[in-house]
Amino acid sequence: MFTNTRQRTIEWGDCDPAGIVFNPRYFEWFDAATAGLFARALGMTKAAMVKHYGIVGIPLVDTRASFRVPCAYGDEVRIESTVAEFRRSSFDVRHRLLRADGTLAVEGFETRVWVGADPDRPGGIKARPIPEEVTARFAVTPPGEG
Repeated sequence: MFTNTRQRTIEWGDCDPAGIVFNPRYFEWFDAATAGLFARALGMTKAAMVKHYGIVGIPLVDTRASFRVPCAYGDEVRIESTVAEFRRSSFDVRHRLLRADGTLAVEGFETRVWVGADPDRPGGIKARPIPEEVTARFAVTPPGEG
């Protein structure tokens, strides 16, 4: 299973007045982790991916998280992200945010859709089939892993 890992240090601006991470920040990090996952799998930035495949993007249509233990200012964490399932035009991403000691702190889930411009509605978007070459890149183990 293709997994991308991002490290981060919890900054003061990520936290509420009690010094623990303000929950909406996790969703911001998960969005960035999804972009990083695709960049690593496809070998191109999100902007290059949009241009290369002629799409508008991969908008989020559903998200949720399970908050198990809090993270606080100064904590070192890692986010492990993987595509859990591809369908015709949508896919699910699973994120695991772990503290430095390996404790699972937050588990995030996203459903996204591969979309292009809608030819019938100027300015609109429409789901497109995910190219097989994209899904194939997620079926391999990255170099240096496994």
